[in-house]
Amino acid sequence: MPRLKNPDVNGKDKQMMYYAVLDTNVLVSAMLKAGSVPGLVAAEALCGNIIPVLNDEILTEYEDVLNRPKFHFDQRAVKVFLDELKKRAVYLDCGLVEEEILDPKDIIFYAVLMEKRKEEDAYLVKGNIKRFPMRTYVVTPKEMLDIIENGRRIQG
Repeated sequence: MPRLKNPDVNGKDKQMMYYAVLDTNVLVSAMLKAGSVPGLVAAEALCGNIIPVLNDEILTEYEDVLNRPKFHFDQRAVKVFLDELKKRAVYLDCGLVEEEILDPKDIIFYAVLMEKRKEEDAYLVKGNIKRFPMRTYVVTPKEMLDIIENGRRIQG
């Protein structure tokens, strides 16, 4: 994927960055198939335009899920992947969520997203967004790649 360049005030190119909370299923899909759309999102989070937004509870879920025996992921590969993700991430505590989230396991992801959105634009990247409040900042992996490709920001 080509790097996005946007001129800064001095006329030089600078990379547009996006804060995003990545749902665990996006990371599972990325580890299953690196060249997939979720894999490209994960690559952006490791060394591209996405700055991951985490907290300890999300990180614990990543570790627990990615180390499940049913996935047969190499534990060293998982450790390296998560270590690199943590190096780029910003960490936040989360506040209360006033909106109804159908799956209690998803509340933490939405809460961290909404906390980050108090400071700056941020996205929640999720494979299945149907069970979430309809918001322009809750996006699928494909939509996140489109946002990066088009260099646009959130409108709402």
